[in-house]
Amino acid sequence: MSNFVVSGTPHVRSKESIQSIMRDVIIALIPATAAGIYYFGVKAIILIAASIVSAVFFEWLYQKLLKKPVTISDLSAVVTGLLLAMNLPAAAPVWVAIVGSAFAIIFAKQLFGGLGQNFINPALAGRAFLLASYPTEMTTWPAPVGFSGADAVTIATPLSQMKTGAFPDASLMQLFLGQVGGCIGETCAAALIIGGLYLLWKHVISWKIPVIYIATVFVLTALIGRHGVRMPVYELFAGGLMLGAFFMATDYASSPVTPKGQVIFAVGCGVITTLIRIFGGYPEGVSYSILIMNVCVPLIERFTEPTIFGALPKVKEAK
Repeated sequence: MSNFVVSGTPHVRSKESIQSIMRDVIIALIPATAAGIYYFGVKAIILIAASIVSAVFFEWLYQKLLKKPVTISDLSAVVTGLLLAMNLPAAAPVWVAIVGSAFAIIFAKQLFGGLGQNFINPALAGRAFLLASYPTEMTTWPAPVGFSGADAVTIATPLSQMKTGAFPDASLMQLFLGQVGGCIGETCAAALIIGGLYLLWKHVISWKIPVIYIATVFVLTALIGRHGVRMPVYELFAGGLMLGAFFMATDYASSPVTPKGQVIFAVGCGVITTLIRIFGGYPEGVSYSILIMNVCVPLIERFTEPTIFGALPKVKEAK
């Protein structure tokens, strides 16, 4: 006679843990991190290290002061610090990375209950805070290795050139490989695609959000264009679209879990990104589009919640 074990749900469990998922995200970011260090040198290394160390420190300090369990071993603070560094220009001072990490960890993550309770992506919240507070430090772009204008100290990003109606200096291949101005981790589209494919292969993320997000931007920029010129492929590789689509729009805590909700979320990100890029005041719209759609996630999930099998329909109460 066999023995049956009676236990509470869930009965199907995954071998994955928070730490293993975060470790996979870190591994996926290695190509983009390596590319950023190659193109921007020692300054990039210093900013990445400062951002990661300060993010881990502020999470430890907050939890210690409030006498909460210390969870820095789950690597989520490391991922937040690394993603924030990927969104910083290499010319930014070290204190910018520290201030951004403090805001991301304390105000965007821990004050809402910690990992899984934050309703917006902490790294993007930190970047948005820094961009609003220190615009000069956040928009000074050093020339990368391989840039055709070797004597240039600072350069304009392809999106900022396109914003003014000028044709970008960089070729599509330079853009794909990362030989353009921009944030540390966003310039090399090839490295980001490799990392994104790794996350898809490891089933850490679903294909819906990144693919639909990128496809939406492609279709809209092909239809609308800029100043009579349509360069949808260039729009995909320029700026932070690949970084945002694969690594930040797919954040578990701040993105929908329902299939229909993910589609709506991704389309919304693509629409807002395109509108800001073409008609807005900023040349880039990825960060703000994701943050805006993060806020809409509860409403999206409310209207896309699937019907539970066997559940009775709700009866409206008589007035």
